[in-house]
Amino acid sequence: MRGLLCWLVLLFLLQPWESQLQLAGPRCHTGPLDLVFVIDSSRSVRPFEFETMRQFLVGLLRGLKVGANATRVGVIQYSSQVQSVFPLRAFSRREDMERAIRDLVPLAQGTMTGLAIQYVMNVAFSVAEGARPPEERVPRVAVIVTDGRPQDRVAEVAAQARARGIEIYAVGVQRADVGSLRAMASPPLDEHVFLVESFDLIQEFGLQFQSRLCAIDLCAEGTHGCEHHCVNSPGSYFCRCQVGFVLQQDQRSCRAIDYCSFGNHSCQHECVSTPGGPRCHCREGHDLQPDGRSCQVRDLCNGVDHGCEFHCVSEGLSYRCLCPEGQQLQADGKSCDRCREGHVDLVLLVDGSKSVRPQNFELVKRFVNQIVDFLDVSPEGTRVGLVQFSSRVRTEFPLGRYGTAVEVKQAVLAMEYMERGTMTGLALRHMVEHSFSEAQGARPRALNVPRVGLVFTDGRSQDDISVWAARAKEEGIVMYAVGVGKAVEAELREIASEPAELHVSYAPDFGTMTHLLENLRGSICPEEGISAGTELRSPCECESLVEFQGRTLGALESLTLNLAQLTARLEHLENQLANQK
Repeated sequence: MRGLLCWLVLLFLLQPWESQLQLAGPRCHTGPLDLVFVIDSSRSVRPFEFETMRQFLVGLLRGLKVGANATRVGVIQYSSQVQSVFPLRAFSRREDMERAIRDLVPLAQGTMTGLAIQYVMNVAFSVAEGARPPEERVPRVAVIVTDGRPQDRVAEVAAQARARGIEIYAVGVQRADVGSLRAMASPPLDEHVFLVESFDLIQEFGLQFQSRLCAIDLCAEGTHGCEHHCVNSPGSYFCRCQVGFVLQQDQRSCRAIDYCSFGNHSCQHECVSTPGGPRCHCREGHDLQPDGRSCQVRDLCNGVDHGCEFHCVSEGLSYRCLCPEGQQLQADGKSCDRCREGHVDLVLLVDGSKSVRPQNFELVKRFVNQIVDFLDVSPEGTRVGLVQFSSRVRTEFPLGRYGTAVEVKQAVLAMEYMERGTMTGLALRHMVEHSFSEAQGARPRALNVPRVGLVFTDGRSQDDISVWAARAKEEGIVMYAVGVGKAVEAELREIASEPAELHVSYAPDFGTMTHLLENLRGSICPEEGISAGTELRSPCECESLVEFQGRTLGALESLTLNLAQLTARLEHLENQLANQK
């Protein structure tokens, strides 16, 4: 019996390599696998040895279940250079792969094994070459067959390849350097390093390699009972849960991890457990802060949608609109009495530079029209002119062109965005020399109609502003400066009249400009002024001085009231925060 067994073994070893691999049994089921063979075709591999290696590859293929959804196979050969015989995406039929292998012509040059591993890592196992994406967790296996010592470094590049999830088998034949094989192969080395005495014995590796790949797919039988994922292991399987879940004691069902129960979430209000970890959630009327943990009372007024014409006050889950002292809130709960008193010649200088951007320029036009809404626009009342500036200056319409607010607002909306630079000094000069001239519609100085200039800008001027900012104030023009975003505070103060606190306004972005209307309305639209039909008096007359003093005292009283309201509001917010702790 023992002699018969020996003859059977001898007969098996005498079979051609293709037949020997087929005798290993029926074609095994490996599950999805991306497999790349890296073949040494240097000049040290003699023709008949290369033919033996060719037959070895063909026989090994016949023992695998190949296909687009099963094992994908790619082959490269190398010597002093690397050549792709066919990539992973090329063939899904075994016959096509065998034909390409039989047509393979050796390169017969040096032995640059490190270069070949670099190609395997960066090219052969790329998705473009046919490898399945990493998230599909399809094993990537490289089999390197070589007969000599590498002429370049292999340890570092092989370590990089293994770190990327490539399992490397190193097969050495005859003169192969064992140290280099061990430097290339994946651990454990006794399962990934093979050394055979000659190409005639390479089929021994083929049989062992095939036995390692072939396994019973217990997960595919559908009886595993895993709630989420089934993972095959040698002769068995185990269950795995999705991210954010933990395996139960039955080793099959999964339970969501309650990250909030760990007590280290630091959420100010509420903690919500998600598959990705704990997430903080704020109660209604509050917004989550950038730290992802603390909450702040939502400021419903911080936007452009509340509709308040003058001032918006946020009150918990709601808000209310306020009007200036002496003006009544209208029935719509948003608008106020229009400014009916006082003659003003108002010129608006609007920054149309490239940094503003088209969508923000539309917000600027809307902001200008909100200013127009609280003015009594008429030839006898307030006259409005508009100038846009960038690298040049353009009068959109002069003071004397439009006699109604509707006409002014339509012209503002029709204004086209200029873009380019920011020549604020040039714009100020244009305003002083042209915009307030009688030819442009300004009323004569003898009538003592206040002249007001309002500069709107979002950045630093590209020319000098000091000369013409000073000249505007010397000419008796009351200057206001409105800055947004990257506007320079020093320039705003230089443009504006004194005191700067009453003539300079700033908003961090275009979406929050509406809160500036409160200051502008209280300044441009005085509580008392010269109404239509009233005799215009010299400002030096005693009655005018008394009237000016009264208006000043009234303005101070209004500011004092506003300060008291703001202080009360701050105290209320502090109490709310204290109650939440």
